[in-house]
Amino acid sequence: MKQLVFATNNQHKVDEMKHALNGRFEIKSLKEAGINIDIPEPFNTLEENAATKSTTIYNLTNADCFSEDTGLEVDALGGEPGVKSARYAGENASFDDNVTKLLAKMENINNRSAQFKTIISLIIDGKEYLFEGICKGTILSNRQGEKGFGYDPIFTPEGSYKSFAEMNMEEKNVYSHRRKAADKLVTFLANYK
Repeated sequence: MKQLVFATNNQHKVDEMKHALNGRFEIKSLKEAGINIDIPEPFNTLEENAATKSTTIYNLTNADCFSEDTGLEVDALGGEPGVKSARYAGENASFDDNVTKLLAKMENINNRSAQFKTIISLIIDGKEYLFEGICKGTILSNRQGEKGFGYDPIFTPEGSYKSFAEMNMEEKNVYSHRRKAADKLVTFLANYK
């Protein structure tokens, strides 16, 4: 089975990717690969941040690897929090801090349309490939649900009445931006020679 190092320290993301890839590849987190570093995300695009993470790990290990960067883009806020989604309320902000800040900014706004966007950067045999997944939806006025992480309690994908935080992994994967990007990754790897 092909082994890939996933350039992240976020166990929620590792679990989602393992579930999305459904045992077709052996995924190792940075921790499982014995790599103890935090890779900065200094850029203004998801693509650049994802590429930096995968390139850093490839240069360290020479192993096939991938990374991802995800942002929540809210239409009424000009695409905020976007690339700064994980640090929206500050450098050491919790998921809850970020959600609180976003809800406060959205308080008197009627246009609640938004999208999650994931970019996966795969480096295999020294060459980089990018895959994109998008999930359109709506920002809720209040938190709903206990599952998931990040902005999941305030995001309802198009076609559902539940927030991501009210869904189990199977339900979330029907809509998930990360799953859509992962499916493109799987298709690519299945046909890779």
